Amino acid sequence: MKITWLGHDGFRLDIERASILIDPWLTGNPMFPADRRAEAIHGATHILLTHGHSDHTGDALAIARQLKIPLVGIYDLISWWTAQTEGVTGIGYNKGGTVDLGGAKVTMVNACHSSSLSGVEGPVYAGAEAGYMIAGDGHVIYVSGDTDIMADMDWMGDLHRPDIGILNCGGHFTMDMARAAYAAKRYFNFKTVIPSHYRTFGLLAQDAKALAAALPGVKVIEPQVLVGIEV
Repeated sequence: MKITWLGHDGFRLDIERASILIDPWLTGNPMFPADRRAEAIHGATHILLTHGHSDHTGDALAIARQLKIPLVGIYDLISWWTAQTEGVTGIGYNKGGTVDLGGAKVTMVNACHSSSLSGVEGPVYAGAEAGYMIAGDGHVIYVSGDTDIMADMDWMGDLHRPDIGILNCGGHFTMDMARAAYAAKRYFNFKTVIPSHYRTFGLLAQDAKALAAALPGVKVIEPQVLVGIEV
């Protein structure tokens, strides 16, 4: 299995027989090298979305059309997009549901944030925000999506027992490093943690030193854009 950061909250996850693009915001992402777009999306099989904000969905429709691969995510957003957009297919489902993406079992779980698309007169409802538990290749990965600490993390950690956490922890819009570390220690038993949704703008945390210091015994990997992490 290989996890590749695309900058901000975007990842490519090569797992089982799937190559899943998670929240692919490439165009305009200050961390992503525009001349490496083809490399980043080559061979992708699915696009998995945590919510509707443009820094998560930015390139989703364009990639779905180009590669003829499905969008996967909350029913409201996916069904609206597929009804409105020619040449786009999707797999819409909801929290508690599990879909099989090329052998990887992807369960949608709760997150605590907001979700909207930009409209002419302001934000447009885009269904609820979500996180995912992704099981495959002998691992369970918790993709938190944009969220704060939630009491739901208690049962999520106990039921799914993820060993890898991809945690939004840049602060301001999501948990910061201290809150993410608290959640990781209280609710989960991660072997590996990968921070995300940070370093993109000055408003966000610029490194994960505080996260690593607060999680002794956990391998905290600060990802580099387009450098695969083999697990």
